[in-house]
Amino acid sequence: MVIRSHGVEKSVIDEAQNLGVAVADATCPFVAKIHKIVSQSSREGYVTLIAGDSAHQEVKGIVGHCFDECFVVADENELEDLLIKYDNFVEKKIIFVSQTTFNAKIWGEMQKKLKKVCTNAKIFDTICNATSNRQEEADELSKICDNIIVIGGRHSSNTAKLFDVCSKNCERTFLIETAEELPNSAALSGGSVGVVAGASTPAGIIKEVIRTMSENLQPVEEQMEVKESVQKSFEEMTDEEAFEASLSSLTGDQKVEGTVIAVNPTEITVDIGRGVTGYVTAAEYSSNPDANMMDEVKVDDKINLIIMKISDQEGTAMLSKRRYDAIAGWDNIVAAKDSGEILSGFVKDIIKGGVVVYTNNVRVFIPASQATLSKNDSLEDLKGKEVSFRIIEIGRGRRAIGSIRSVLIEEKKAAESKIWERIAVGDRFTGTVKSLTSYGAFVDIGGVDGMVHISELSWARIKNPSEVVLVGDTVEVYVKALDADKKKISLGYKKEDENPWVIFQNNYKVDDVVKATIVSMTTYGAFARIIAGVDGLIHISQIANKHIAKPQDELTVGQEVEAKITAIDLEKKRVSLSIRALLEPEVKEEVVEETADEVVYETTEEPATEE
Repeated sequence: MVIRSHGVEKSVIDEAQNLGVAVADATCPFVAKIHKIVSQSSREGYVTLIAGDSAHQEVKGIVGHCFDECFVVADENELEDLLIKYDNFVEKKIIFVSQTTFNAKIWGEMQKKLKKVCTNAKIFDTICNATSNRQEEADELSKICDNIIVIGGRHSSNTAKLFDVCSKNCERTFLIETAEELPNSAALSGGSVGVVAGASTPAGIIKEVIRTMSENLQPVEEQMEVKESVQKSFEEMTDEEAFEASLSSLTGDQKVEGTVIAVNPTEITVDIGRGVTGYVTAAEYSSNPDANMMDEVKVDDKINLIIMKISDQEGTAMLSKRRYDAIAGWDNIVAAKDSGEILSGFVKDIIKGGVVVYTNNVRVFIPASQATLSKNDSLEDLKGKEVSFRIIEIGRGRRAIGSIRSVLIEEKKAAESKIWERIAVGDRFTGTVKSLTSYGAFVDIGGVDGMVHISELSWARIKNPSEVVLVGDTVEVYVKALDADKKKISLGYKKEDENPWVIFQNNYKVDDVVKATIVSMTTYGAFARIIAGVDGLIHISQIANKHIAKPQDELTVGQEVEAKITAIDLEKKRVSLSIRALLEPEVKEEVVEETADEVVYETTEEPATEE
């Protein structure tokens, strides 16, 4: 059971513990602190007052940790009514706490009122600092803005408080949950627009609202500035970003074509026809650190370059091939944004918020949310790898944003479609174990995941799939069943030649004598393991050549015995064994004639009987 941040009543936790349920407690530390305060104080005989919404889950949880009298009040009026109704509060020990997202201003007024009546009341300021600060900032913002947009869930307590705070100062305050609910420009009064958001509002929704506002409400020339402010990854200019910015200031006469004179592992010597010797260092040859100039460039090759610096005194020129390629590549980037073309490049760096990809020496930023198919996939695994992506946004200063994920999703859908067109029961695949659950393993068979039930992983009984396979294992599987409508595939993993009953059938027959190990016992006999996966029953009548009351009289678990196979039922997977069949008949003495002087005995064989 997972307890959410609002917390729950103590009775809920106690019930979970009594039932043996594992509990993951995600209660907010501020809320947990209130639970501790009211629990301890109420045990000491204090009356608990709670400022908050009695219907809110957080308040219900707080009430559930009180062991004595407790009252919930929503505002000053309810507190005043309560103090009038229970005038004996003056004589009692009182503690006063608040819901963590309670309105800070109202909470302050309620404290003043209580102190006037109950001078000995203990007041605990339990409003969350973040909530309090957010309300204060919203109050200040709403006083200076012509319009206020509050972003958050309509059922969120702290979002509702923000709306109330802003509404008192700004008449045109709007509560929205998504960008689609933004009021149009006609609904706004003009002038400035302030934006505040509830504590639990996802950052992605906030960014989308700001982006939509910038497109709908601001002049075109200012829209890109707002977009760039959202992309925090671009705010701090790195060396590579400075390189990108430098390209925009290059002039036409800095572009030259050079002829390669010599190549070594550290630089290329080039003739650019200006009476100077040009040099291209490895760093200025390519953005790809794995690029090998010795393999890629030969003497007399023609290459396009940018002049970075000329030293007339030394008669040399510092040149750059990667800067020239970046200029030419940028045009391709812009065109790819419009066409949706899929580009390829290599991942050079993992940075805060995503990865940096280079294609034709152009730097492209891929946000973490767009870098992998699943949010659980590691970005580090991408470093140095060739990837396919498309451009999703172009910013000022030659900044491009791309998406690897959109390409991966398309490839996955294409692979799924291809597989579903031809897949059939009995088909065999080499797949990769993607994840494990308590009931089986999910295997990627080439774009589609199928499930191997735990019973299909081994002929022996296992408790967890990890006893047989692990995530990342390459496995051979076959299709057992298909559900095309629900897109579900059931896979088999067990191999028939490993079936213990097939092995048994090939190696054993009726009347064979086998060595078997006692594995369990019942009132009617004992089960003995012949081979792994095949147990035979020794009926109680076949354990000894005499009458016994229970199997434990003759056998113990783990004991190895010799027994004869008396019957085999392969269809029902049953084998009957007999120890008694291998024993000598028991000899019994009977009195047949008796006189006063002597007793005559006759030896007889006791007839075999079965119970």
